[in-house]
Amino acid sequence: MRYASLFLCVAVAVPLAAQAPTVGNCTVLPADNIWNTPIDQLPLDANSAAYVTTIGASTSVHPDFGSGLYSGAPIGIPFVTVPGTQTKYPVSFQYADESDPGPYAVPLNAPIEGGSQSTGDRHAIAIDTDHCILYELYNATPQTASWTAGSGAIFNLLSDALRPATWTSADAAGLPIFPGLLRYDEIAAGVIRHAIRFTVPRTRNTYIWPARHEASSLTGTQYPPMGQRFRLHASFNISTFSPTNQIILKAMQKYGILLADNGSAWYISGAPDSRWDNSDLHNLGLVHGSDFEAVDESALMVNPDSGQAKQTSVYVTVAPASASVNINAMQQFSATVFNAADQSVSWSVNGVNGGSMTTGWITSTGQYTTPAVVPSPATVTVQATSLIAPTAIGTAIVTITAPLPVKVTISPKTASVAIRQTHQFTATVQNSTNHSVTWKVNGVANGNSTVGTITTGGLYTAPTAVPSPSSVTVTAVSAADTSASASATVTITKRR
Repeated sequence: MRYASLFLCVAVAVPLAAQAPTVGNCTVLPADNIWNTPIDQLPLDANSAAYVTTIGASTSVHPDFGSGLYSGAPIGIPFVTVPGTQTKYPVSFQYADESDPGPYAVPLNAPIEGGSQSTGDRHAIAIDTDHCILYELYNATPQTASWTAGSGAIFNLLSDALRPATWTSADAAGLPIFPGLLRYDEIAAGVIRHAIRFTVPRTRNTYIWPARHEASSLTGTQYPPMGQRFRLHASFNISTFSPTNQIILKAMQKYGILLADNGSAWYISGAPDSRWDNSDLHNLGLVHGSDFEAVDESALMVNPDSGQAKQTSVYVTVAPASASVNINAMQQFSATVFNAADQSVSWSVNGVNGGSMTTGWITSTGQYTTPAVVPSPATVTVQATSLIAPTAIGTAIVTITAPLPVKVTISPKTASVAIRQTHQFTATVQNSTNHSVTWKVNGVANGNSTVGTITTGGLYTAPTAVPSPSSVTVTAVSAADTSASASATVTITKRR
């Protein structure tokens, strides 16, 4: 039925790990809705790296909202709250077969995205805060006593119900827009408790839960589907950002960003507000696509036709939380499962149980072995998944590096030594814990009576006669890497 989105779902009581945001006296969807559920412990999506590359690994995040005017209109997607007595107006839809028929309690003077003369998406949003009903229109234009729009949807904010499968909404993904908007009131409260709506240039011709609609003809698996969730890497350093931006970035780490429409890459959505500092918001551009990873939230689904998400109080931490490890080296990780008697976990790397040749291997006890070649990107995610609560996942970020080459220096680099006399040489080995060397004279280990001899400590003794030629080469060779060496030239002279 077209009114399916208006009916309240009955949910089984579960321990809640989420807390619903609010507008007026209403929650913005239930606390256990997928929009309001943390995803910081979820596993990576198998196509995470490909998605990030396709969207733009080097492309900056862009806050598509702010204060003041741009081209004469407020910046962002506006909304208005209305009382239950608000007049409801009929709407004539371009896509009537996938739109809730209404009428819609959207005032005819409601703010329109981009302004009244906009040629863009022209979203118009109203929330009846007495009955907790959300009304959203796409490509909306007010008439004398009605609206025309491309499509529209009505949502009960107290319900987890999704739109009918394959139906659009005022958004391409068939999702509500308002729950994903950044609002300055949330900044003032000090916390954002929901996923953030964002767009990408190209999507795949499919959708995944909780999305209900696709908007593409592209079939390649490198393109993300509508509804794909991403999160900011847990290791991303947010401490250098302003308090406002730290609140936003923390939400990106805990709740992530949710792909809802085709548009510009990494554009995050928010509502206009005079309190936004546009210059400060611009600093979010220091965050790039490569700082995100796609997550697999399918394990949270209770019912494909409901936005209700499984909640758990069990969580997992991994220590150390980050590490830098050379290729062909090992790092031991440990996992702690909180609020559970069973501490058993399974280990994976970038979502692959046990790891792979490309990203490195990990044992059932958490011993990680890096690959033989630095992967691209050079960071991988080690994950520990609770066996009794599979949605509880701890992560650690590993940066894989190529070791610096071993380097040997010798001192002095030249010397003049009389026959039968001695001279001390010193060798220094860098980029290795093994500082020992072997000594050669003219390529002969420890030398000989013709070219002179040298001890394991680098003390050279000239021969009893001047050789021909009169110069010899003293070489120190690294015991750790025999391809690393340094040489000095010694000129043998007669006694004076």
